[in-house]
Amino acid sequence: MTRPNGGDLLVETLRGLGVDTVFGIVSVHNLPLVEAVDRDLRFVPVRHEAAAVNAADGYARATGRLGCALTSTGTGAGNAAGSLIESLSSGTPVLHVTGQIDSAYLGSGRGFIHETKDQLGMLRAVSAHAVTVTDAESAGDLLREAAARALTAPHGPVSVEWPIDLQFAPQRLTGTPVPVPAPAAPALPDAALLDEAAALLSAARRPLLWAGGGANTARPEVAALLDALNAGLVTSNSGRGAVPESDERVLGNYATAPAGRALLAEADVLLTIGTHFRSNETADYALELPATHLQIDLDPAALARVYPATVALHGDASAVLAALLGRVTSGSTEKSWPGRVREARTAARAAQRHAIGPQAAINDAIRDACPPGSVIARDVTIPSSTWGNRLLEITDPATNVFPRGGGIGQGLAMGIGAALGRPGTPTVVIAGDGGLAVHLGELLTLAQEKPDLTLLVFNDGGYGVLRNMQDNHFPRRSGVDLATPDFALLAAATGLPYARIAAEADAGPVIKEATTTPGPTLVEIDLTALGPMNTPFTPPVKLPAAATDTPAEGGNPS
Repeated sequence: MTRPNGGDLLVETLRGLGVDTVFGIVSVHNLPLVEAVDRDLRFVPVRHEAAAVNAADGYARATGRLGCALTSTGTGAGNAAGSLIESLSSGTPVLHVTGQIDSAYLGSGRGFIHETKDQLGMLRAVSAHAVTVTDAESAGDLLREAAARALTAPHGPVSVEWPIDLQFAPQRLTGTPVPVPAPAAPALPDAALLDEAAALLSAARRPLLWAGGGANTARPEVAALLDALNAGLVTSNSGRGAVPESDERVLGNYATAPAGRALLAEADVLLTIGTHFRSNETADYALELPATHLQIDLDPAALARVYPATVALHGDASAVLAALLGRVTSGSTEKSWPGRVREARTAARAAQRHAIGPQAAINDAIRDACPPGSVIARDVTIPSSTWGNRLLEITDPATNVFPRGGGIGQGLAMGIGAALGRPGTPTVVIAGDGGLAVHLGELLTLAQEKPDLTLLVFNDGGYGVLRNMQDNHFPRRSGVDLATPDFALLAAATGLPYARIAAEADAGPVIKEATTTPGPTLVEIDLTALGPMNTPFTPPVKLPAAATDTPAEGGNPS
């Protein structure tokens, strides 16, 4: 028998954390790691390093466990950087283990194959933390500490660069567990601040809560406070599902819609929980909040960073909400307020259903076909940015997978990771033809691994979001009309079942069959045949006045 090496050490560490699947690309500079993972766990050979990190990210979100990605050094690590930025933006616990050249030549700059200048510096810039294995004896401690760092709130990706000679070096497996700190009783804000916040909530006549991603760890407390106050709930995209969106008290991710703005204007107290008020969710910070704003956040830098906070409560959302629940009294809420929240909810959804026209049938077909535990993974594309991020009902935050940093082309790999993390439950991926082209090779990963995944490709022949923007504000189109493959032939070439939606009546039966048939299916939504939205979507991006002085000519927004 051969002696254990770094690959065996990695497997031991991941097994101890319940991780059963790892994503990556094999290389001369990570062979021992890939060999051990492929032998003892499940190694998923994706086609691009960025996809490895995205898939690990999707796996982590869908399972609540650590995601793990293996890449090569140099260009391979560089390819992973963009996806590490996404994991950093979303606070996803991902362990990224990248190869490195032989330790004897590290930093020599002599042009060793796969060598790059200051790889560690690059990884530090795009990771929550990054370290180098410098000797075989410390590898185990470094790896376990890296995993613990990723799993400790605030979460994020941690990168470990591991010289190839030290990967091959003998290791002694000790079974040492990863030192993830046990959740301690988190520190609470000052009692006087809690009393002040509770008094304002108790006196509120028209209270609203706003759930961001930080509320997802405090779901029972959020629901209980809604009950206690008879309040309504607004969410960011990341906070969707903190309370199931089937609940009539949930307006959802409609804060900037006319109905949402009107409700915020009527509210007399707003409690925000773990949201960072991203620009695209606040109309570039032009959204107005109630004058009385109470804010809870684990990150002290987030408090009052975007909007003034009448009371700023630094702490874990679950603990702070529990403390408030012990202090608030009910009975002050206007009897008409819950009905007003329901009216706003209905109006926001009705307005969007009208705006998206025939695509409402696809929204309904997805939700009708998929059980509540199904992951809905979304790339950055018009259907996602409109109804996928709002109207498509989410009941559990773990099923709400999307690129929080806004980068295009990441949705398919994130969906693959989520689907492999939740076997036996269908996953749906919403992608555009432009975004899919960024990582078209992952269709081969999909065909090879055969997860229960339905890939919905919305084909409008290019970058529809920017096309609409150019048609509205510029005299001509630039770089937005792209060659698009024949998706039926592409599916056949990659061994994927194929279906097409060209009319509203197709949506229900096609999506039902795709989601209930084991394995993957590529479904093309032919947007030319389906017909345009009633209201073309343009991104909520401000342009300098000088950039839009020339009236647009021609163009048919899709």
